[in-house]
Amino acid sequence: MTDLRDVTDPATWGSSLDEAVHALGRGGLAVMPTDTVYGLAADAFAPAAVAALLAAKGRGRQMPPPVLIPHLATLDGLAMDVPDEARELAIRWWPGPLTLIVRAQPSLAWDLGETRGTVALRVPDHPAALALLSRTGPLAVSSANRTGQAAALTAADAAEQLGSAVAVYLDGGPAPGGVASTIVDATGEGLRIVRAGAVDLAALRGVVPEMLAPDEPGA
Repeated sequence: MTDLRDVTDPATWGSSLDEAVHALGRGGLAVMPTDTVYGLAADAFAPAAVAALLAAKGRGRQMPPPVLIPHLATLDGLAMDVPDEARELAIRWWPGPLTLIVRAQPSLAWDLGETRGTVALRVPDHPAALALLSRTGPLAVSSANRTGQAAALTAADAAEQLGSAVAVYLDGGPAPGGVASTIVDATGEGLRIVRAGAVDLAALRGVVPEMLAPDEPGA
């Protein structure tokens, strides 16, 4: 039976986070709670670990995972030429359900898959996730389920699907689930929503009036 490590209480989650930090540092995989669904995490700078993540999900390199970061200040270490409008969105919705696709720093020693020089970044709004990220740094994180199966809303759901492929399962209780993060592409001439989600178009246009909807032609 898979051992689920409790991270519901900051006063007692220290040893559980320690175990996850050590597993990730050795190139292993960990399952972690987020503010949407449970995530399957790997060290973003360990190509073998990212490959193991994709294999555990049954996914190829053509679908690279996004990267979760602990705070807004990490953005400029991973991205280059971030538009001012994208930065304004990050200030407004991080931590929260907004993912930004930006141009990756070319000097970074990572291999997330076929990214074409971009990376999808998000700061999750979950205390255990942020506590883990503050210790590990950026993590490649995809939903903790086999491709084609339902997203895991509990650590037990994730364990049933992923089993021994994962070294540590962090159990933060039931995940909120519901709507996934909104994904905005900030690598083109203008900002465009590429996946509708928890932050709607009207709210985004309240910060960036020129925001393009997925099916809207560019200027």
